[in-house]
Amino acid sequence: MFAIQPTTLYPKPPVTHLCGCVAPSIHSGKDVWTRHNNIHINGRRRHQFNDASGVTTTSGYWDRNVDMDELLSSLAGTSNEAELHAVMSLYSGRQLSQRFMTSLLSREPDWRRSLAILDWMHAVASYRPSVFAYNVVLRNVLRARQWVLAAGLVDEMRSSSPPVAPDRFTYSTLISHLGKSGRLDEALSWLQKMEKDGVSGDLVLYSTLIDLSRKLRDYSKAISLFSRLRRSGIRPDLVAYNSMIHVFGKARLFSEARSLIQEMLDSGGDVRPDAVSYSTLLGMYAEDGRYVDALSLFNDMMSSTSGGDDQPPPHLDLTAFNIMIDVYGHLGMAREADRLFWSIQRRTGARPGVVAYNTMLRVYGEAGLYGEAIHLFRLMERTDGVQRNVVTYNTMISIYGKTLEHEKATAVLREMQRHGVRPDAVSYSTIISIWGKAGKIDRVAKLFQKLRTSGDPAAADPVLYRTMISTYERVGLVGHAKRLLRELVEEGRLLDDDAAAAAASDDNSGVPKETAVAILAEAGRVEEATALFRRAVNMGEVKDVSVFRTMISLHSRHGRHANAVEVFEKMREAGYFPDTNTIGVALNAYGKIRAFDRAESVYREMQDEGCMFPDRIHFQMLGLLGAKRDFEGVEALLERLEGDPSIDRKELGMVAAGVYERANRLDDASRILRQMCQGGNTMTPSAESTWARSQSSSSSSS
Repeated sequence: MFAIQPTTLYPKPPVTHLCGCVAPSIHSGKDVWTRHNNIHINGRRRHQFNDASGVTTTSGYWDRNVDMDELLSSLAGTSNEAELHAVMSLYSGRQLSQRFMTSLLSREPDWRRSLAILDWMHAVASYRPSVFAYNVVLRNVLRARQWVLAAGLVDEMRSSSPPVAPDRFTYSTLISHLGKSGRLDEALSWLQKMEKDGVSGDLVLYSTLIDLSRKLRDYSKAISLFSRLRRSGIRPDLVAYNSMIHVFGKARLFSEARSLIQEMLDSGGDVRPDAVSYSTLLGMYAEDGRYVDALSLFNDMMSSTSGGDDQPPPHLDLTAFNIMIDVYGHLGMAREADRLFWSIQRRTGARPGVVAYNTMLRVYGEAGLYGEAIHLFRLMERTDGVQRNVVTYNTMISIYGKTLEHEKATAVLREMQRHGVRPDAVSYSTIISIWGKAGKIDRVAKLFQKLRTSGDPAAADPVLYRTMISTYERVGLVGHAKRLLRELVEEGRLLDDDAAAAAASDDNSGVPKETAVAILAEAGRVEEATALFRRAVNMGEVKDVSVFRTMISLHSRHGRHANAVEVFEKMREAGYFPDTNTIGVALNAYGKIRAFDRAESVYREMQDEGCMFPDRIHFQMLGLLGAKRDFEGVEALLERLEGDPSIDRKELGMVAAGVYERANRLDDASRILRQMCQGGNTMTPSAESTWARSQSSSSSSS
């Protein structure tokens, strides 16, 4: 900003600004404009503004006679409040118009000086508070990331005399800057204040917050924001739709995600789905293992109108083809994947990239087409624009492992290093597993020891530890496996991330606690993982939500439902939002320990927080209410779910009938199935037999 001798400065106490908050100083060697002379104890300023008759002014403004550039230059030479007031003293009678002063504030580059000018306008020149002037200063303060002062300025607007109502620009500026800086909770708090003040947001504001929630993986808040956007009467644009397709996919709400694409198609051309829309949904299907759904969507995309037989529809791009090669591979359709791969350039006009080559290489390997895999691997070396990376080499090492050619796998690892590609934990884990199966335990031990002593980051990776433990156990070296487990559990050998990085070259450095918990859990070491997890949680060292999910899954798989509930509740206490899979596992655990009230409480809390459940969670809750024999609750939930158009009504009826049937309430089960028939739904054979059995049982009991 500007350098000042300490003797010329005002005393620099903490700047108490607005709501009694202490604003952070920018730098000890820079001046901070003080505002203490007009701030009351409660942090709110009070100025009395004279009316026109009480102020001596000329009949007109001096705007055209004042050179703004010269005035800004004079202001730039000021270093404290007194000097600034001296420069502005010529205009203390409001000789400059409000518009001129607002322009002056907008051109002032220093946020502290702009605050001082705003104070001068109100305290000395008695300008009437203006929302435009406040908005300009607010923008300057936010650019300097002065969050406390920015919030205080908005509060000050309300408390000024006369009060100034923040407008849409005020709130949008504040909320957008908070959102872009990752301060989501503060941004949402101001969004609530904005709505309470009756100020409607715009599309850009909501889109910014939705995208931030998506990046922070807070999908419930993103869904809640999208609902607010629609309730405000704002029509989403393509960016908002694509963000929400991603959000719904991550939240495993695939019917909602696909309905957004249909909604765009039905919009009459205002908003049309593009390549990103379809590729995002395809990727979500593939990520969740819904390969048949992905294939169905891809066929729909291919059947839509295109420019010609050899040209794909405009919403198909290279990403979609890459995903579909992977999908075909998982469906065991290697030949279809092969045809799609070699048609990419003809269909899209673009050459396949390294991602497409790597995916096709893996598909060949999984299908046992080893000759094609080797040919493609060597072809990549001769293809311009395709640089083999660590994934390429890892895939090829794995393929040679499947053919039990450990020497060729070793040769690929050496070739990888020779070409300057650094092996990662997967590379070393794969080669260790191959050597272990080939009985080369001496190589395994030497490589592992070399990695630990060299400070290679792969040495602390859970994948490598898990592979070493399983390799030792497979060949009967149980003592070595137990030694590695002890090293993971012993307190002295576990460091936090920073310490582990600093001591990476030390043989006794160990691995972070979170990593150790993951290794133990994935190795099925329930007791050791549980003990270490509790210790890490008590010490506040569990920062990754995936560790909680891993432990919940571990306890659930081993029938330790009380422990699963314990971890789930610790996860909630830590402020982490569970995904739908975790919620389903937790509800099942609550049911197993017959904690039905707690399960119902979790279900309601998640919905209150804006979580949108897939059908199976609702059906799971129906089952828990039935097990509790709370049939009034069953009826209430059933009635609510019947009104939800996103839920399959036929499947809902079958689940509800099953709940009553298990409780031996056969009349109610029969009633549910009869209502389904009367509603026009075609009953499946299993439903008919269930109804017949229930009717027969009713007759027998009578």
